[in-house]
Formats: sequence, C-alpha cells, structure tokens
Amino acid sequence: MSAELLERLRQLDACTVSDALDALGLLGAVTGIARRSGSGVVAGRVVTVALAEGPAPAGAPKVHLGARAIEAGDANSLIVVSHPGIDAGGWGGVLTQAARLVGIQGVIVDGPLRDMDEANGLDFPIFARATTVRTARGRVHEVATNVPVTIDAVIVTPGDYVISDGSGAVFITADNAEKVIRTGERIAAKERLMIEALKTGKPVSQVLGADYEDMLEAIQ
Repeated sequence: MSAELLERLRQLDACTVSDALDALGLLGAVTGIARRSGSGVVAGRVVTVALAEGPAPAGAPKVHLGARAIEAGDANSLIVVSHPGIDAGGWGGVLTQAARLVGIQGVIVDGPLRDMDEANGLDFPIFARATTVRTARGRVHEVATNVPVTIDAVIVTPGDYVISDGSGAVFITADNAEKVIRTGERIAAKERLMIEALKTGKPVSQVLGADYEDMLEAIQ
C-alpha cells in the first residue's frame, strides 16, 4: 500500500497536494523552504533529524548529525531536518554523498544548508531555508533521530508522507495519505480539463472564473 501511494503521490506536485489539504481542511503545507539542488518533484516517507543549538553534551556519542537518519532510510525515504535556525549548516557534502549512495530521495532542512555546489554536482534534491559556509561543529548538534518534529507549525512524524518541489514542501500524515492523494488526483484531473478547454479556445475568464474559483469546494 505504501509503495502504491508513493507512486501516485509522485505523479502530483506540491501545489496540487496543498490544494487537496485545503479542500479537506487539513494542515501540512510549508513555504519558504526553497529548492537548493536537484530537480523535479520528490516524494517519500519521512525520516526525521532533530537538531539543537550548541555543542553536543559532554559524554554524548560522537556521531555526525544526520548519519543515523541515512542509515535508517531507504530508497523511499526523504530526510527532514528540524533546525534551531542559527547560522550553521544543518546538512553538508559528505552527508549528501552518503544519502545518494543509499538511494535517499532527498533532504528538507528547516534552516541553512552548506556544500550546495557539491549537492548540485550530484543532482541530489535538497530543500532548505538558506545557505551558509558555517560548519555545524560546536554550533548545532543532533538531539534525536526519527522523533516527531515541528516544521513551521506543522507536526511531522516519522513515516509521514512528504512531497516537495520548487514551490515548497507538503507533509501528509500516514492516516490521511489515501484521501489526500485521491483528492489531489481529482484536482489534477480537473486542471487538465481546464487546460484542454483553454486549448480549444474557451476564454480564460470563463475557465478560471466558473471552474477554478469553485474547484476545491466541488472536488470534495
């Protein structure tokens, strides 16, 4: 079931899925996290990394942030990094190499990313709020892997579904995935019909007036 839903989700885009959430009265859309590398739409099941400001506590295991998430993920995973928001990289080049080698779909960082050119050279999809040259060492540390995190007021739980593209990221709880994706498919089908109507010469004012404005209400 998960594989089927992911395949269907990957046929959509983030804006359509956001519209589906609106139609269903659900939260999950996050803006301001821009594409920094890679291309196209990425979708997967969430593996989370929770970061906190400052160096790791004395005696804590010396494991690089993000490493556990890469080992916990697979080819259907998308890593989501909760970041305290200071100027320090929440993801970097060696992590990108490692994630790509195991087939991770992409990474979303709710904060700064570094080594962006390296990620672009690998065509690896990463989305982040900013870029930086500053290392995480001594500035941020990993608190936990695969725990619930909050991204822009959206609670994101390991195993949730996520889709991200150049417009932003959208999170879907596992319980809601089927109905959100189904609603998104209906919206996408409606939009395709609208485009076909435009191609036949129907005035855009009619297509976007009569159809578009009421689309979300009618799609439920």
